[in-house]
Amino acid sequence: MSEQLDPALDGALHEFTADDGAALLVALDFDGTLAPLVDDPTASRMTPAARTAVDELGALTVPGDGDAPASRVRLALVSGRDLDDLATRAAPPVGSYLVGSHGAETGHVTADGVETVPLELSDSQREDLEALRSALEAAVAGREGAWVQHKPSAAVLHTRLAGPEDSAAAVEAADAAADRLGLEPMHGKDVVEIAVLPTSKGEALRRLRTVVGRDVGTERVRVLYAGDDTTDEKAFAVLTSGDLALKVGHGETLAAHRVAGADDVAAVLDRLRAALRPS
Repeated sequence: MSEQLDPALDGALHEFTADDGAALLVALDFDGTLAPLVDDPTASRMTPAARTAVDELGALTVPGDGDAPASRVRLALVSGRDLDDLATRAAPPVGSYLVGSHGAETGHVTADGVETVPLELSDSQREDLEALRSALEAAVAGREGAWVQHKPSAAVLHTRLAGPEDSAAAVEAADAAADRLGLEPMHGKDVVEIAVLPTSKGEALRRLRTVVGRDVGTERVRVLYAGDDTTDEKAFAVLTSGDLALKVGHGETLAAHRVAGADDVAAVLDRLRAALRPS
């Protein structure tokens, strides 16, 4: 790809890819980062440039064969989507780690499919989830364009297609339901997600760093994380010295670097791949 990167970002990528024995975890949000935001979540797809960049980077994560050294690079997709939906929409390369439902679900892509870690809820969490689902369905009743998505450990209010008044009323009702149940609502772009299993993308990223270190065989793991939404700020918040935070789009952020959209993320991944395997 020919896109020119900001010199500061280009320099940060050079430092990130330095061959000093550290493992590299490239963790990416999906919607709004690799795939443009759309009104119908089932229609979400990576841009062609992002698709190519992810597949080419994924090819670098395959363990070495024979005398070839094992790769120090690992790829992860970290999303608010539930795990099955993320795997279907993203079609991630073999070897990728998957994090769904903001960290409540995890998996690993193999040649035979996605190996998942079973998600288990307590009796009280299951009761809260049923009550939450009922409350959110009541919140959208009669409000055109507002709807509820059900996940294994959460319910999500979507208001992208609702008018301002209906959107505000539905969000207020969702927040009130969360308060009654003692749960914490996560506000994103035209969504409010309420989970009965406390988690965040930040906590998921902490765990991924440990998993990748164990997989590669090192205690030193540098992380590049790219995301566009307010929920991604939790991931940016856990990054440390040597890591690289990339905000996609507008809005306040903890990230030190910013790009405009999915094709710019693709350009970053392409530059990263070139640094790791010069052509």
